[in-house]
Amino acid sequence: MNAPSKSEQTRRRILSTGRKLVLGVGFTGMGLKELLGISGVPKGSFYHYFASKEAFGSAMLDDYVAEYLDRFDRLVALPQSGGDRLMTYCQAWLANEDDQSITESCLVVKLASEISDMSEDMRKILDAGVIQLVARLETIVREGIADGSINPIADPSEAARLLYGRWLGAAILAKLGRSQQPLHDALSDTRTRFIA
Repeated sequence: MNAPSKSEQTRRRILSTGRKLVLGVGFTGMGLKELLGISGVPKGSFYHYFASKEAFGSAMLDDYVAEYLDRFDRLVALPQSGGDRLMTYCQAWLANEDDQSITESCLVVKLASEISDMSEDMRKILDAGVIQLVARLETIVREGIADGSINPIADPSEAARLLYGRWLGAAILAKLGRSQQPLHDALSDTRTRFIA
């Protein structure tokens, strides 16, 4: 595989720096001047890569969704029962690969309410990502029911949506209260409701 071009490296640096800033101050709170200063990129160069701040936000979210789904797929790729794979994913909410809580690294937690009224393009990207994730969770639930590791559930599609909503809500409460307890509660609840 060829090394990324200098242009692609610059684009990635802007996106990476922007994601860190957005996680800290939100999308609206992130100023382009600050982003470009930290990235070491002149203002004119920014517009070479992105037509607007919103276009930058859309590209950042596209990258984030692809990365998140790839990380999810790798996390649950082990040959385990459906129940074990479901619990592996849920436990990852407590600490990701960098030992950073998902409440500090999840752009859905950070941006869902902020961008839903501000940018239709960005909202659609996050929503599509959530739909893809929930579909993956539904597959795991169905496989777990089939292998006997997950309790029988009448509507696995609904169960997957509710499960993700439970965890997203717990992550928001954890961030609000600066406590991991809502995530531990969600883990216990998931184990009780799902695991056979």
